[in-house]
Amino acid sequence: MKRVKTGVDGLDSLIEGGLPKESITLISGPPGSGKTILCYHFISKGLETGDTCLYLTLDNKAEKLVTQARQLGFDFQSAVENGTLKIVFLDIHNKLVYDVVTKEILSGEYDRIVLDSVTSLSELPIYVEKTELTETNEIITGNDFSSTIDGPPSRMHLHYIINLLDTAQCTSMITSELRYGSFELSRDGISEFLADGVILLNFDPTMDKRKLSVMKMRSTRHTLRSRDITIGEDGIKFI
Repeated sequence: MKRVKTGVDGLDSLIEGGLPKESITLISGPPGSGKTILCYHFISKGLETGDTCLYLTLDNKAEKLVTQARQLGFDFQSAVENGTLKIVFLDIHNKLVYDVVTKEILSGEYDRIVLDSVTSLSELPIYVEKTELTETNEIITGNDFSSTIDGPPSRMHLHYIINLLDTAQCTSMITSELRYGSFELSRDGISEFLADGVILLNFDPTMDKRKLSVMKMRSTRHTLRSRDITIGEDGIKFI
């Protein structure tokens, strides 16, 4: 199986050399656990190896993301300028945000894609205009949802997102928020079942330690044992 390097020293050796090519990996953890930083590593490594990358963000606008990445030693500005990295801020107040996501992912231009985070997107209504996933699949529109549904249909949303990424035939990471102390592997409790892999980031405040665990990885032998990590000026490092 072809593997895609994560860019985190020590992580690839835990998963037989890297993420399976064209897989979807869920990066989950509570606030401050390093989810976005792990995605920075993934994108940076892709740029280093000549991949074209897409970063979809719901939390930070492009300028702020580039600045935060630079503070950790990742130079995304030059990649944005030469066209090897595209950063798209997804405004959740725009009802056609799914249309933006669909067109970007299915453009066929990207080798690596990050969606940070899937939590906010999965809680929105889905409206998509004049875009097709495949020749046989129909698009989910706002009219497909009954007004009697109580709460957002998260499973349908997440299936839609995963289907998009599968169709794009790229290697991708999606992040999910997680409440500290939760026994789930994602905020929605569904993403971990749909993704090909799950990497859990966590911390132990009493011991002042950060943790990384590979909970799931398709076609990969790996340990479930958590490893100690640090987050500093060079991003994530194993202890």
